[in-house]
Amino acid sequence: MNTSVINELLPHELEKYIAEHTTKENEVLHALDRETNLKVLMPNMISGQVQGVFLRMVSHMVRPKNVLEIGTYTGYSGICLAAGMQKEGFLYTIDKNEELEEMALKYFEKSGFGSQVKMMVGNAMEIVSTLQETFDLVFIDADKVNYENYYNLVFDKVSKGGYIVADNVLWKGKVSDSNQTDKETEALRTFNKMVQDDERVENIILSVRDGLTLIRKLV
Repeated sequence: MNTSVINELLPHELEKYIAEHTTKENEVLHALDRETNLKVLMPNMISGQVQGVFLRMVSHMVRPKNVLEIGTYTGYSGICLAAGMQKEGFLYTIDKNEELEEMALKYFEKSGFGSQVKMMVGNAMEIVSTLQETFDLVFIDADKVNYENYYNLVFDKVSKGGYIVADNVLWKGKVSDSNQTDKETEALRTFNKMVQDDERVENIILSVRDGLTLIRKLV
């Protein structure tokens, strides 16, 4: 079984059942998942089949013109996010790891979205500040200690009625365990509370893989 579909919040057999009853990934995504597991450190960071299908469905429902992804990794989630874009749409994706750029770009091309992807390598905090586009869909999946900062940076760039999706918001279940006080857990607790208290949005945490927050901008 592909390790990328394992959800540490659910029993293995139940997660296996979910994967078996979810639309399978296409050949390009399967090849990307396999190469990531063979060649890249911490391959469990890849979105994988179940989360990938969710992101693709969200993209098809939103039909975004512009998508922003903070945290490209090897490109799996980006391909899924691009799937529902309008014909003239663009995916703007940012990652700090220049060693993964070649692999990600290779698979963006193989997926057929290469001409609609603008990949930027560097500090996301600095890059997001320079973007002038309005985004209908934003996916946050980078360093957890900056989630609050990313949210605040992108909020005014999100269209009214647009969506923000944040990954890893349950952090292996540690966010609800008061004995867990590492900086990533504390940062995610702060982020989750900030979103919950933000009257400009409506939001829901979903227990997909390591937790996804789906946020709709109301203003």
